[in-house]
Amino acid sequence: MSDDWAAQRTEAARVQAERLAARQDAEHTEAEALLARFVRAALAAGLEPERLEAKGYGGRGVARTTLRGWYLRHDRTAGVTTDGDFYVLTAPLTLVDRVRGARLAPQRPPLVLGAGGKDGSSIDLADALERLLPGWASAPDRRPG
Repeated sequence: MSDDWAAQRTEAARVQAERLAARQDAEHTEAEALLARFVRAALAAGLEPERLEAKGYGGRGVARTTLRGWYLRHDRTAGVTTDGDFYVLTAPLTLVDRVRGARLAPQRPPLVLGAGGKDGSSIDLADALERLLPGWASAPDRRPG
C-alpha cells in the first residue's frame, strides 16, 4: 500500500508542477504582449528611449550596456528595450564589466515587478508602464506594417 501511496503523491506533485508552469507561462505571455503594445505606443508618442545601465549586486558599481529603452522601476533595476525585451538590470559586475560594459540577457517579464520582495517594493507591470507614458493603454494600437 505504501508504494501505491507514494506513486499517487508523485503523480500529484507532477500535476501540480505542470499547472504552476502553465500558469507562469500564461503570465509571461501576457506580460510580453503588454510590453510589445507599450513599446509601439511609446515610439509612436515620441517617448525618448535612453541608454540602460546595469547595477552591481548590493549597489556595487554601475556598468553601461548597449541596450536602449525605458526603466520600469524607480530604482532602475528593470527595463524594457525598444524591441520589447525585458531586462533585469542588476548583475554581479566585475571590474572588466564596469570598464568595458555589461552584457545582459533578456528574460521573460513578470506581471508584477519585484513580487515577493519587501512590502512596497513591488509594482504591477501595467502601473509601471502607465507611470512612464500616462494613457498609453487607451491609445489605439498601431501595429507596424
